[in-house]
Amino acid sequence: MNWNGKPVLVTGGASFIGSHLVDALLERGVVIRVVDDLSSGRMENIRGHVDAGRVEFFHGDLLQAGVAQKAVDGIEVVFHLAAIHGGRGYVDTHQAECAGNLALDGVLFLACREAGVEQIVFASSGCVYPNYLQTDPAEVLFLSEEMTGPPYDADNIYGWAKLMGEMTLRYFHQKWGIKTASCRYFTVYGERGIENHAVMAMIARAFIRQDPFEIWGTGQQVRNWTYVGDIVEGTILAAERIHDGTAVNLGTNERIRVVDAARQILDYTGHRGDFRYLPDMPVGPQNRVADNRLAKRLLDWEPRVKFSDGLRRTVDWYFSNRKAEEVQENFEHKLMER
Repeated sequence: MNWNGKPVLVTGGASFIGSHLVDALLERGVVIRVVDDLSSGRMENIRGHVDAGRVEFFHGDLLQAGVAQKAVDGIEVVFHLAAIHGGRGYVDTHQAECAGNLALDGVLFLACREAGVEQIVFASSGCVYPNYLQTDPAEVLFLSEEMTGPPYDADNIYGWAKLMGEMTLRYFHQKWGIKTASCRYFTVYGERGIENHAVMAMIARAFIRQDPFEIWGTGQQVRNWTYVGDIVEGTILAAERIHDGTAVNLGTNERIRVVDAARQILDYTGHRGDFRYLPDMPVGPQNRVADNRLAKRLLDWEPRVKFSDGLRRTVDWYFSNRKAEEVQENFEHKLMER
């Protein structure tokens, strides 16, 4: 695909992942519009681009009348990352709010069809996979795309909304020929991340020298944290190579327990707090790791950044850009809110 000069919309483009996607698209010569309500995104993530005139910024809520139609006007490719979301504490305790994603996605997709948008790339999630498959952290499990179901058993209403978004885009392609693709993101971390996600929360705990150092759950939960730069590259490749609504996993094959990630953070930061486990806090599935063979086959994509390397980059960024008193003041609130 020739990206140079192509008009592209990134919804949620001021967010953690969205702003990194904006950076990568600008390097390819794309003409970018961002729509974001800044409920979780941060203007500082893209301010340099906006001030330099490289990005057109539209501050708006896609659920408000006319906003989606205005956002997609004149656009050829839409990367849809906007969502009502947060970390595990938020998605477990804000089911009604996350249900708004069903409407948000539907409004945007219909606006795209009406405006003649050529292509939609959807930021989906590992939350589409059935809970019943992910209960045993001792099992060596890699979730492949066909394992979503039936039977379906997505992770909270957030996961159900992502699954419905994927299905909608497959039918949009079948019915109207719109090019669509869905990228299932797995536990993304990296620079500009927010403390309501596990890796950033643990880095924040080390930064404020928390002792005892709190770990939600038993610490045995298994994840495959994937560096944001790899996620962005996979998303752009999906736009280039998937047009029929196929959903593809973007995640590493590294199986890492939460407690082991915490140990790496403590070792790198030099913090020596004792662990305090909080088994009653929200933790999500016990065993969530992607099978990324389909991405390798369709996209020629695989993660380049090992967790240990990406973690050090993220810690260095965090320690250089955060103030301890501000983190301390807002930390507990961010764990459960947006």
